Amino acid sequence: VNQSISQSIKMAAADDYKSFLNAAIGLAKEAGEEIKASLFNREILMTKSSTADPVTVTDRKCEDIIIGGLKKLFPDHKFIAEESHQGDRYDITDDPTWFIDPIDGTNNFVHSLSDVCVLIGLTINKEPVVGVVFNPILDELFTAIKGKGAFLNSKKIRVSDIDDITRAAIVTEFGYDRSDEGISLILRNIKNLLLNNLQSLRSSGSCGLDMCGVACGRLDLYYEGKDENFGPKPWDVVAASVIVTEAGGEVLDWRGVEHDCTSGRILASNGKITKQVLGILNG
Repeated sequence: VNQSISQSIKMAAADDYKSFLNAAIGLAKEAGEEIKASLFNREILMTKSSTADPVTVTDRKCEDIIIGGLKKLFPDHKFIAEESHQGDRYDITDDPTWFIDPIDGTNNFVHSLSDVCVLIGLTINKEPVVGVVFNPILDELFTAIKGKGAFLNSKKIRVSDIDDITRAAIVTEFGYDRSDEGISLILRNIKNLLLNNLQSLRSSGSCGLDMCGVACGRLDLYYEGKDENFGPKPWDVVAASVIVTEAGGEVLDWRGVEHDCTSGRILASNGKITKQVLGILNG
C-alpha cells in the first residue's frame, strides 16, 4: 500500500509541475507582448547599482504581470524577483519559490537589441524544478521540468558534443563591476581562454539566453561573475539551470565548487569541456 501511496504522491507532484510550467509559460508570453510592444521606446526609469544596470517602466510592468498572475494561482508560494527585491539578502527556503527576472538583458532592451528574455523559475526544497525562458523577439520558448527533459518550442534539446576548446564557442558577460580589480579579473579570464586557442568567445548581454544557448548546443559553455555583489543573481540563473541540466549539461561555480545561486559565480557547460575550462580559469 505504501508503495502505491508514494507512487500517487509522485504522480500528483508531476501533475503539479505541469500546471506550474503552464502557468509560467502563459505569463512569460503575456510579459513578452509588453516587451515586444515597447522594444523601440528607449526608456529608462532609474539605475540600480550603477548606470550599467538600468531599470525600465517595462521591467516593472512585466514583473507585476508575472507576480500578479502567479500569486492568484499559487497564493501560498514565495517570490523572489529582480525589481521588487530589497537589499542583498535572499530568504531562500524549502517552500515553493518563484524566481523572476521580467527582462533579462535590460541593457539590450534599452538599446533595442533582440537578446532579451523573460525568466521564470521555480525551486522546491531549494532545488530548481521548473524553468521557462522566453525570448519574445525571436519567439523562442525554452522550457524544462526536472526529470522530463528540456525543450525549445516543444522540440527536445540537447547540449553539444564539443570536447575541446579549440572547437568551442564560449560565452561570458562583462557585468556591472567598473572597479579596476573586477575588470582585471574579467580580462584575465578572457585572455587565458584566448591564449589556449579558444575558437570563439561571445557575449550576448543575457545570462538566461547564454545558458539556453548551452542547453540547445549553439554554445558549449557559459561562465560569469565575481561575487554576490558583481555576478548573476538568483533570478538570473534558476530558470535556465533546470533547462541546462535537463538538456544533459551541468551547472556549477566557475571556481570549481557546487553551484550556489546566491554566490554570483556560475559555469554552465555541455559537461565535456568543463574540466579544461576550470583548469584555465583557475590556473
